[in-house]
This record gives sequence, C-alpha cells and structure tokens, in this order.
Amino acid sequence: MGKWFPAFYDFAMKPLEKRRFKRIRRNLLSQATGRVLEIGFGTGVNFPYYKNADRVDAIEPNPRMMERSQKNLMKSNAAITTFTSSAEQLPFSDNSFDTVVATLVFCTIPDPHQAMKEILRVTKPGAALLFFEHVKLDQPGLAKAQEVLTPIWKKVCDGCHLDRDTLGIIKTYDVTIKNVQEYYKGLFLTITCLNDE
Repeated sequence: MGKWFPAFYDFAMKPLEKRRFKRIRRNLLSQATGRVLEIGFGTGVNFPYYKNADRVDAIEPNPRMMERSQKNLMKSNAAITTFTSSAEQLPFSDNSFDTVVATLVFCTIPDPHQAMKEILRVTKPGAALLFFEHVKLDQPGLAKAQEVLTPIWKKVCDGCHLDRDTLGIIKTYDVTIKNVQEYYKGLFLTITCLNDE
C-alpha cells in the first residue's frame, strides 16, 4: 500500500469535497440506518455525515489511512468502531447489518466480486446498499482513455482502477437497484440497492 497516498488524498480531494461531494455524501448517508457497515473508510470523510445510524462498523485495510481518520472520527456523533480489514474477507457474522456504505472505494478493491459476495453475506435480507463511485464511462473514446491510463494510475493512486464498471459488477448479484444518479457526465454514480438474498 502506498506510503504517501494517504497524506496526499485529502489535499487532492478537497476541492471536490467542498463543492459537490459534501452534498452527495450527506444525502446518501442520510439513508444509512440501523447497524451500518462502511467499506474502506479511508480518512473517515463520511464519519461526520452519519445522522441516522445506530452504530457503524467501519473497515479499512490501509493503516496509514486509519491514522489519518482520527480527526473525522472525533467530529462524528455516531458510535463508530474501526477495523483493519479487507472487503474480501469481512470479520463479521452472516446477516449482521442493516446498511452497507461504500464511497469511492470499489475502484481500489483488488477483487470486487469477492467483496460483493462478502457484503451480501454479512447483510440482512432487504438491507440497503449505498454506493458512491467513479466508474468506466459509456463514451467509447473516453472509456478507452481510462483503460490506457489505469496501469499508471493504479501505481500512483494506491490501486485505483479508472476503468472499473462498478455498476455492471453490482448488477450481477441478487440485488434490487432502486436508484442510480449520475454526476460529472456519468463519471461518478450514486447507486442505491436492496439485498435480495
């Protein structure tokens, strides 16, 4: 895992977070209720936005990201417990969670299909799955550019895939997609689903 990326991340994302992402995160996380699992919490950007959750269990595989999350953890009114864990092997029992939150993280998960299997395993039937992700674009020329840039981008940005079709991955599982909202001409999506399993 990159040593410098955690320090760079908040600085690089600050303009987007201040402008539009703040509102997107607030709206999405207002739907997170009951016992919540957050996948890949990074520097804890979401932590202050949990208003309706009973408790939050948040996982993050990068210890340096976890260190940088303490400031946001202190800003939160929610009961949040953090764990060092990957999304592909969640340390929780079956049918434990009412909501799962994943924001700007599926691009970096090495095995997103295994992560989806684990998410569905640990969530209750009918649980809400809330995603905010950047995705592969529909426009062929731009999609090709994402494919070409991804090998370099992965090295620079801690494994991030510019060309990952996260919505396509989600659609291969037993979920009901309730809403998909596009931002920045389809580069970013919010995806809200229910676990049908």
